Amino acid sequence: MKICMAGALGRVGRRILEIAEAAEDSEVGSAFDVPESSGTEVTIGGESGHPRVITLAANAAEAMAESDVLIDFTLAHACVANVRAASEAGKSSVIGTTGLSAEQKIELKDLASDVPIVFAPNMSVGVNILFKLTSEVASILGLDYNVEIIDIHHNTKQDAPSGTAVRLAERAAEALGLDYDKDVAHGREGMIGERPRGQIGVHTLRGGDVVGEHTVSFIGEGERVEITHRAHSRDNFARGALRAARWTADAKPGLYDMQDVLGLK
Repeated sequence: MKICMAGALGRVGRRILEIAEAAEDSEVGSAFDVPESSGTEVTIGGESGHPRVITLAANAAEAMAESDVLIDFTLAHACVANVRAASEAGKSSVIGTTGLSAEQKIELKDLASDVPIVFAPNMSVGVNILFKLTSEVASILGLDYNVEIIDIHHNTKQDAPSGTAVRLAERAAEALGLDYDKDVAHGREGMIGERPRGQIGVHTLRGGDVVGEHTVSFIGEGERVEITHRAHSRDNFARGALRAARWTADAKPGLYDMQDVLGLK
């Protein structure tokens, strides 16, 4: 399997390039980043003892000619255009980019009518277990337990709350019969009065070099249940993205997430 890495100069992108190159069943076919990086030479494979130099392509259309599947960790405004180029080439996509608008997500769904697309706010296996547990615990405890979500990331992260925190709140809301848009409170300030029973709190912390940490608290009378996932490095995101890329090889056209890839649905 030859992967095309969109966002090759980013933190996750560099880890995917190294891990893909070291794997026995994958290799880097092409890569690209922002337009001004076209022609930049990047050394990959050093960790596996087989370094080689690749040259970054000018755009997605050029890069996809050399690869089987696109892995995109870029920014929302660039992501959909990259996936469109991959779909036009008949190639599948794996998207870890967050912060997409409702309209951009609709376009992804349209593109998925022709090719398989895996779109997930977090590619980590552990985080996807957290998604499932959040749904199950919320459905068991019900509205007698208040749900609060804390999202901690490094100080250069662009979006807040993280896509992972949004998905956690969505899963909890669905299990509790609530509506994300109406029942989620993003932080609190001032004389807000009594906490509504059917409310989910989401709180964003940014600082230092934290790779990613998410805690879902279910707070009841006399006890608190907490589920936490801490990412120690970006390698777990990279391995998950490659696992999703392999999965698309046998998948039918459609829009999927990591729950599909991991068989958690």
